[in-house]
Amino acid sequence: MTALVKSGQDWSFSLIEEVFAHIERIAKTKYGLTYYPNQLEIISSEQMLDAYAAVGMPLMYTHWSYGEQFIREQEAYKRGYMGLAYEIVINSDPCIAYLMEENTMLMQTLVMAHASFGHNTFFKNNYLFKQWTDAGSIIDYLAFAKKYIAECEEKYGIDEVEDILDAAHALQRYGVDKYKRPPRLSSVQEENLRKDREAYIQSQLNELWSTIPHTKDKATKTEEDKFPKEPQENILYFIEKNAPRMEPWKREIIRIVRKVAQYFYPQGQTKLMNEGCATYFHYKIVHDLYNEGIIDDGALLEFYDNHTAVVRQLDYDSKRFSGINPYALGFAMYMDIERIAMNPTEEDHNWFGKQDWVGCGDYIKAIKFAVQGFKDESFIQQFLSPKVMRDFKMFTLHDDEADSKYLIAGIHNSQGYKTIRDALAKQYNFGYMIPDIQVFDVDRWGNRTLTLRHYMVNRKPLEAESTTETLKHVAFLWGYDVKLESVDEQHNIRASYEVQEDETLLDVFLDDGSKK
Repeated sequence: MTALVKSGQDWSFSLIEEVFAHIERIAKTKYGLTYYPNQLEIISSEQMLDAYAAVGMPLMYTHWSYGEQFIREQEAYKRGYMGLAYEIVINSDPCIAYLMEENTMLMQTLVMAHASFGHNTFFKNNYLFKQWTDAGSIIDYLAFAKKYIAECEEKYGIDEVEDILDAAHALQRYGVDKYKRPPRLSSVQEENLRKDREAYIQSQLNELWSTIPHTKDKATKTEEDKFPKEPQENILYFIEKNAPRMEPWKREIIRIVRKVAQYFYPQGQTKLMNEGCATYFHYKIVHDLYNEGIIDDGALLEFYDNHTAVVRQLDYDSKRFSGINPYALGFAMYMDIERIAMNPTEEDHNWFGKQDWVGCGDYIKAIKFAVQGFKDESFIQQFLSPKVMRDFKMFTLHDDEADSKYLIAGIHNSQGYKTIRDALAKQYNFGYMIPDIQVFDVDRWGNRTLTLRHYMVNRKPLEAESTTETLKHVAFLWGYDVKLESVDEQHNIRASYEVQEDETLLDVFLDDGSKK
């Protein structure tokens, strides 16, 4: 059989279709993968940069930050300071994969295996994506969002719309429902329900604010008067529904930003797993293509050159080191799952105990089990082995502000492996990556000040400058003064920030009572 894919070979549409058919056959028959229907798009390098700037979405509302990012990355690309991704893949139904037209045929083959079957399989089967996103409606909803924001710009002015978007974007990580599955609505449903939402919210606001007796003695406030009754972690949702003076169209824009943030919520918690899964399957499928004679020796060497660059883990003292490479660790862990499922060592049996997948003889079943039921934090807790920790030369460094010295808390022994695993998993816990800030109270009887509470982890404070800027956005959206309190594990207030809605004043009161 004459190889279809050769090193340095230019691609053609017919060749892409032929090779894609072979990849799909292998994905289905050998690995039993289930995935959304695929749609391939060939785009230029400039279009790839444009997709970067619009957070990887094929359809997005306009905002100055996307244009700024496009110009910045375009200049960096032209000067050789950065490369471009070989692909971008969209969690939609059908799953859309962008292939850059500058790629060689081998790279198009790698991208199709990586994106159209690796990522696509993860999107289709992982529990977080199944629970929190609707691949069938995201493009439809973005069409509604783009149209609505364009209409607002025409009606109220670009500056007015940008001010709302700026503030909402600053808080988009705090606009996600973490424990309640959001409804799945099409653009037609969204448009039909928008006016009903406006009327309902206004009636709620009338009840909440307009009927409050102004003679209420603030000192006699009881638990029944407390608003909200319980702390609210979805800050954008709370503002959207309860800001006293906000116009309806602004509430709808906040809702749009929340919906887009919700779409990306699972991706932020599964980057290690997702990239590892895609890299694992592109590695397996490309080798299957080689074994069948579909790609030749030269193309395989080209593949190794690109694959090893993707999964390379830089040393900690490298100038380009930026932490653990998710492609490297994810790929290593999936390859290790295959090894343990087929040929576990005594160490593996001791470490993982009597888990069903250890030594099961069916590595595909073990891989699918990992893909379906975990996020990065639990994936590490469940599947990180001592072998992978040794291969990556992992150890744990404990840093306590009360101690003048560092402590090597985890080394390569039985207890050290557990310490390393727990410490690494914690780094992928959203609770440690993003400060826990919630709506705590609103002064309904007085000046309507909104009070937020930051629940500190290991006494870690907020960074003052970024807190300043973010609180200004909160105050702008809320329409009244905003206060933020940082509390430790014992609920002692360690720092207090106050922002006046109509000024750029920020007062920071430290835990010793002094003012910064």
